[in-house]
Amino acid sequence: MTVQYIDTAAELTTFCQQIAHTTWMTVDTEFLREKTYSPQLCLIQVATEDAIACIDPIALTDLTPILDLIYNPNIAVVFHAARQDLELLYLIRDELPTNVFDTQLAATVLGYGDQIGYGNLVKQCTNVELDKAHSRTDWTKRPLDPDQIDYAADDVRYLRDVYKLLNQQLADKKRTHWLDEDFAILTSIDTYLVKPETMWRKVKGFGRLKGVQLAILQRLAAWRELRAVASNRPRRWILKDDVLLDLAKLAPETLEKFSLIRGLEANTVNRHGKELLAEIALAKALPKAQWPTVKKTEPLTPQQDSIVDALMSLLRKYCIEQEIAPVALASRKDVERMVAGETDIPLLHGWRNEIVGHHLKAFLNGEVTISTDQNQLNTQEKG
Repeated sequence: MTVQYIDTAAELTTFCQQIAHTTWMTVDTEFLREKTYSPQLCLIQVATEDAIACIDPIALTDLTPILDLIYNPNIAVVFHAARQDLELLYLIRDELPTNVFDTQLAATVLGYGDQIGYGNLVKQCTNVELDKAHSRTDWTKRPLDPDQIDYAADDVRYLRDVYKLLNQQLADKKRTHWLDEDFAILTSIDTYLVKPETMWRKVKGFGRLKGVQLAILQRLAAWRELRAVASNRPRRWILKDDVLLDLAKLAPETLEKFSLIRGLEANTVNRHGKELLAEIALAKALPKAQWPTVKKTEPLTPQQDSIVDALMSLLRKYCIEQEIAPVALASRKDVERMVAGETDIPLLHGWRNEIVGHHLKAFLNGEVTISTDQNQLNTQEKG
């Protein structure tokens, strides 16, 4: 099938009219984010049963025709590992498509593996080995040569067959509804909203701080986020994580004391030093009750560890029965959190709860016993 390369408004309109009556389409994007805060959209790949196109958003000033189709609730829009593509669409339109299908999530509940890559999934589903020659392409450069365009088209070409196969398998195994909650999260604006006041939790090493240090980190991380957005530069270009941590630990009160912070460049101090001092002062002035906290978890007792061992055995048992890798449902850390009494964990929600979570909870509540006949683990409800 010939791949259309679309870089004029007339071509885009014609193509969108051509595919307007489709009930589903596969979509992928190429973008660059190395030097900016927001991703720069470089290419949109789209395929239906009868057409494939690579659309050039660098050449086109108005993407409305294709966006209208992507946002059409009557068309299922199929991605692989959709989150970054959807984040980009949200930044473009301040809203999200509502009819989304993610083959990576579908593959997880069908036993293909947790967070499986596109190439691996294509290989398993179609026995096609994808070319990786242009995986490091700079998609901002023009013109794109035919090999680059064909390489980009592969991201939606084979996704069609993967989608049809997985969709049928979900129906056959009555697992389609398992993905409802995951797809709802994918298409929720809350998933992509940036909240500066929470960005301190993304600073590597924040757990080593305590007390007012966390309050300072919170103010500085929020300041960095807002500055990165305003300048459209990566947050690490504004201040690196280790610099934020040192600022929070040392809490300098004068510009001169910034010299104690390793990695804090003189140019940054000259440009933003007074703002940083102001943020530190505001944090230190906060009442203790308003300081952020890091929840400390108590280590499990040896007896609780043995319960975790039993639950992990049950987890493996139910995963074997459903032909799903245990790691796709829960890690040992998740099970430890469950034994510690936490309930807000993925294992106890959605399809994971349906497969195994409620069984583990029943065992914890003493409603189920386990036994073995040397060949397999057996369970039995009490009463």
